[in-house]
Order: sequence, then C-alpha cells, then structure tokens
Amino acid sequence: MFKRARIAAKSAARRSTFARRVLAALLAASLLPAAASSVEARDPLLAYGARIVGDDARTRIVIDFDREPRFSVHYIANPERIVVDLPATAFGFPAKDLAARGLFKDIRYGKMDEESARIVLTTTGPVKLALAKVQADEAGKGHRLVLDAEMIDKRAFAELVKTQSWSDRTEAAQTTSAIPAPEKAAPGDFVIAVDAGHGGIDTGAIGVDTKTEEKQVTLAFAKALTDRLNKEPGIKAFLTREDDEFLSLSQRVLIARQNHAGLFISLHADTLKQKDIRGATVYTISDKASDKLAADLAERENLSDQIAGKETVAEPPEVADILLDLTRRETQAFSISLAESVLNSFKDQVGTINNPHRHAGFRVLQAPDVPSILLEIGFLSNAEDEKLLLDEAWRGKIVGLLTDAVKRYRAAVMANGG
Repeated sequence: MFKRARIAAKSAARRSTFARRVLAALLAASLLPAAASSVEARDPLLAYGARIVGDDARTRIVIDFDREPRFSVHYIANPERIVVDLPATAFGFPAKDLAARGLFKDIRYGKMDEESARIVLTTTGPVKLALAKVQADEAGKGHRLVLDAEMIDKRAFAELVKTQSWSDRTEAAQTTSAIPAPEKAAPGDFVIAVDAGHGGIDTGAIGVDTKTEEKQVTLAFAKALTDRLNKEPGIKAFLTREDDEFLSLSQRVLIARQNHAGLFISLHADTLKQKDIRGATVYTISDKASDKLAADLAERENLSDQIAGKETVAEPPEVADILLDLTRRETQAFSISLAESVLNSFKDQVGTINNPHRHAGFRVLQAPDVPSILLEIGFLSNAEDEKLLLDEAWRGKIVGLLTDAVKRYRAAVMANGG
C-alpha cells in the first residue's frame, strides 16, 4: 500500500512539474507579444533620410528607416490630402530634405501620440499613390518607404475617399479617458485646464532666429503655469497635453469639460507677416472677429486639425450656438472678465499689442460652459519677442502675473456667489 502511495505521489509530482512547465511556457508565450510591443513603444522607428523628386504630374517620396515600418494610407478631401500613418517614429532628417514640391504643396510629419506618427501630404489637386511599398535597403541599412503619387480626376479621388476604411473617424467623440483628472482635487477646488497650443505633427509657428517651434514654447509655459497655480490653496490646474503629442481642437475642449474645469487657458506664440509687431494679446470667442488680425489668426489656429490630417467634421449644435447666436452669454461674460484680469496684471509689466483684447471664432474656445481665453504670449516672428519667449526668467514673470490674474478672477467669482 505504501509502495502504491509512493508511486502515486511520484506520478502526481511529475504531473505537477509538467503542469508548471506548461503553465510557464504558456505564460512566456502570452508575454512575448506584450514584451515585444513594450520594446517597440520604448524604441521608436528612426527615419534617418528622405528625398523627393518629380514634377506636377508625378512625384516620388522616399524615406529611409532603420527597420521595416508598418504603414497605412488614407485620403481626405477639402482640401485634398494623403495621410500616411506609422508606428512611433523619430524623424531625424533635415526638414529641407522633404520640402514640398511637385504634386505636394505642403508636407508635415511628426508624432501623434506615444504609439503613432503621421505624414500629411497636402496635394495641389486630386492625387493618388500609384505605389506605396516598403523595400529593403540594398546596403542592408534598414528599409525604405517609397510613395509614388500621380494626378487623377476629381471623381476618382472622391471614390477613393468614399470607399476607404478609416478607423479613427469617431476619435473626436471619444477622447480623454487616458487624461488624468487633477491630482487631489477636493470639493470646492477651482479647477483650471492649461492648454499648450499645437503639439506632435502640428509644430505651430517657427522662431525667426532660433527656428524654435511654437509647440515647445507653449508646453514650457503651460508646465510652468500649472506648477505655479498648483501652489495656490484651493486651485488645481492640469495640462491638456503633458508632452509632444497632437490633440485635436475638439479633444482639448472635451478634456477641459470632462475634468469639470472652471477655466480654460490656451497658450500660443504665433507669427505674423509684420515682423515689427510684438507683445501679448488675449482673445475670447465671438461669432464675428474684432479685426482682420484676429480673423486671420483664428483661421490659422482652426487649421490645426487639417494640418494633422484630421477629417473635417460638422461642429456640434452647441458650437453653432456660441459662434452664431452667443446663447451662452454668461460663459462669454466670464471669459471677457478673465481676459480683462490678465491684461490688468500685464499693465506696465508686459508689453502688449494695440487693442490687446480681441475676439474671433476660435474653435479651441468653443466650450459652452467653461470660460476660456487664448493668450498669445508673444510673436515668434519678432526677434525681440522670440528672445523673451525663450528666457526662463521672463517665463517665470509671465507665469506669476497670470497666477495673480486667475486669483483675482476667482475672488470676483466667489464674491458673486460663483
């Protein structure tokens, strides 16, 4: 009996050992894709070279990668664009190597989020990719993406747009579960969304001297302002974007609303054709622009989604309300109050343009229930403003004045029972 028990015990032990080995193998197998994915996420593709040749009938783009890239192609109308989506990619070639020519009048590329990048080719008219393929480099240095574009008629392009499959059409309506709420926001805390303009593929303006990108300037100011606001009792500020990531205009608004923000401050540093114009400007939303400068700026800022290869979508009814009928007058009045508070803080401390409070139909200010301003801190097209925008001490001064403005605004709201 004891012998049979020992045999049974040994058999059970063998089965247990075998089971553990099988389980370990299964776990290892199940972890492999995740591990590989994790490695890929930490180690983006490197696009180390690019070239473009051709004319207004046929144009070829070649981009060299350190390893084989996965990619997909989509077409967008109004205006006509070709979008090439890639995994996370670092673009390491000089911008001049992929300067627009031939069938392309504008070429943008950059990060969309932590896992993806995008190339947006704005075309001179209806165009399709007759060839889009990846091939190994003959010298064994990696792989190259080859894109051959050719002219087609409007009907053929419309058919391409109509019949394609595009998985992110509903992105604007989903957004933001990944965006954290302000840390330790207590009941009664005054919550502020600080929005760093542009990001990812949308670089924004470029500095006249240093060629610094606007998206870098706005993120530096947004982080400094958020940190400073969070030192104030009863105030909790958060960033709409925390790194070099693209967010659509509707995503930015949705992030503020989902986190129950009481204020939305969008930071920018644009360029103008008039290089001598400098100083800060505060914008609020309106159905009619206050002047041509405001109208032109709003038009450029509203093209952010187009630059990133987003489809044009109809604005929700509440946007039409605020842009056309100003039915949300209370929110607009609070936005104007905030703008005035900011300009009062800047008085005799920070240079501003003439008539520094202006208004236009900025889509990023469209939240019907969140008082919102767009602050042009300065202009990267002006050499003196550019120096200040890159100066850490001056940034600290602006951040302090903005914090004072927010505190005064909050005090006024609280005094009126808000």
